[in-house]
Amino acid sequence: MEELPPSRQPAARTAALAARYAGYRLGGPGRGLVLRAARRARRQDIADAGHKYHLELVLEDVLDKDSTVNCTAEVLYHLGNKNIAPDVQFTIEGELKNTEEADNVFYNRIKSLEKELVAENIPDSHGNLSPEMEPVRLLAWAASGYVIWQNSTENTEFHLAQIKHVKQVKRSDEYLEFDYLILLHEKVSQEIIPWQMTVLWHPQHGVQVTQDSRQPKDASE
Repeated sequence: MEELPPSRQPAARTAALAARYAGYRLGGPGRGLVLRAARRARRQDIADAGHKYHLELVLEDVLDKDSTVNCTAEVLYHLGNKNIAPDVQFTIEGELKNTEEADNVFYNRIKSLEKELVAENIPDSHGNLSPEMEPVRLLAWAASGYVIWQNSTENTEFHLAQIKHVKQVKRSDEYLEFDYLILLHEKVSQEIIPWQMTVLWHPQHGVQVTQDSRQPKDASE
């Protein structure tokens, strides 16, 4: 097992991926988890499998910067196969803030809309974001963690840059459904990639990405 400086590549990229995966599993309209710090990183070469990273992280909630938790994570990048998502496992130490009230407020607000929600450019080009769009953005943040996880390799680092467009889809069951067009920034190549994702959410069942696909460059214009 090789000890790595946690702030240097590729450990830093892997820490970012582990944090985004945790944000997908535990996030939603009432919570957005981001990487506060990577405290330790080790890499293990597993014969015929790939590189496995052992990480010690600190995660924070974007809605409450004082709310941090320690997280240990393991990430295995599969050798030579870019079509298999990395294996990511993580454990949270400590308590995350309860989001039940915020989740229910958002859920009931969207359910009571007379017309389906439609919005674009979240945040706008000046970085502005209206308070009622914050949960819509946090839901996209959690869901984009799934897309990032599925498409990451040891040599990539994706970030959600912007929601270009979001449209609520009417459903007859209890779930909320949103169709998002997001922009992902890939830091290594400096590419901006439009990506479509269909997201289901319910306060009791969390975030599900039922469909996602990379879009042509001009899709965001």
